[in-house]
Amino acid sequence: MPASIDPAPRAAHCQGSRVSMRAILERSSLLKSLNHVHRVVERRNTIPILSNVLIRASGSELTLKATDLDLEILETVPAEVGRAGATTVPAHMLYDIVRKLPDGAEVALETAPDGQTVLVRSGRSSFSLQMLPETDFPDLTTGQFPVRFELPATAFKTLIDRTQFAISTEETRYYLNGIYLHTPTVEGRTLLRAVATDGHRLARAQTSVPEGADGMPGIIIPRKTVGEIQKLLDTPDPAALAAIEISDTKIRVTFGPVVLTSKLIDGTFPDYARVIPQGNDKALKVDRATFSDAVDRVSTIASERGRAVKLSLGDDGRLSLTVNNPDSGSATEELDVDYSASPLDIGFNSRYLLDIAGQLKTPTALFRFADPGSPTLIQDEGDDDALYVLMPMRV
Repeated sequence: MPASIDPAPRAAHCQGSRVSMRAILERSSLLKSLNHVHRVVERRNTIPILSNVLIRASGSELTLKATDLDLEILETVPAEVGRAGATTVPAHMLYDIVRKLPDGAEVALETAPDGQTVLVRSGRSSFSLQMLPETDFPDLTTGQFPVRFELPATAFKTLIDRTQFAISTEETRYYLNGIYLHTPTVEGRTLLRAVATDGHRLARAQTSVPEGADGMPGIIIPRKTVGEIQKLLDTPDPAALAAIEISDTKIRVTFGPVVLTSKLIDGTFPDYARVIPQGNDKALKVDRATFSDAVDRVSTIASERGRAVKLSLGDDGRLSLTVNNPDSGSATEELDVDYSASPLDIGFNSRYLLDIAGQLKTPTALFRFADPGSPTLIQDEGDDDALYVLMPMRV
């Protein structure tokens, strides 16, 4: 694809059947689809075609596609197609137009005879949008995807949800800017496992490996793609399946009428097993909701920069949470807990504690400590499918 695009000469070339597209569809269907695809489009682009959404009408459906060259989303919606054809129009502008139309409206899309504009009509509203030829629109889906498997959409969503918060935002360590998805075998059981870490905390979630995934290459799914998958699987039907296809460089996720294709991060994820402690013998059991609320309350005093909260554990079955901020004051709260090991004082970033507590599912949270300077293990009591590692802070 050329680095710069001059649409004027190409527009004349595309006149005829390709620009005579005409379709009518419900506003709600079009808005839902645009809501999925327009998020991929960066608002500032040096390549004009990347600001556009590709619209293709054929048969009895309309297909919309958007890309940023690293991520592509395609969705198909039912439509009354008067004339088949394809074109591209500004994605965010079309989304804003459709969003502001009244509920229950019908939207007509039609390319103008001059081959330069697309008419958007609904009721008494009419808009004319500049178009670019669909022949210039890049295609990210080419190539083979040798690995293909299906798993419940709820299971895939759980893997993503329970690990995404720990993705690093430090661009220099780009290989940590995503979720590592792979299939290790542990004690004879093969798992589909997701891992993310930013160096301060690590999140690991897993489920039984689905048929077809065993032996897949370990891949790193980029942060932006993870976010789009989360939105795509926002409220999946418990019986719905997500189809996943993988190559050495790309992943493709199909869920209902939506197909998401993304490049993978080209890097090697570190050996995360080395940072998961094995000898933490001081066990703390605490009510998850009570603990989370207490951390949230005392951290009100914490400085924006430090966010440190000290956990003091005695042999009397009590946990004391303390925050000291020289600029604003101090806060303390005590909780009744299940702890019988030697006394321990240890500090953590309060926001990291809350992030992890928010991912736990059972009523009781289990902490395993070693000493004030070593990483701590956190997980649900009686559930090994999710595990979190948190580095302490000096307090």
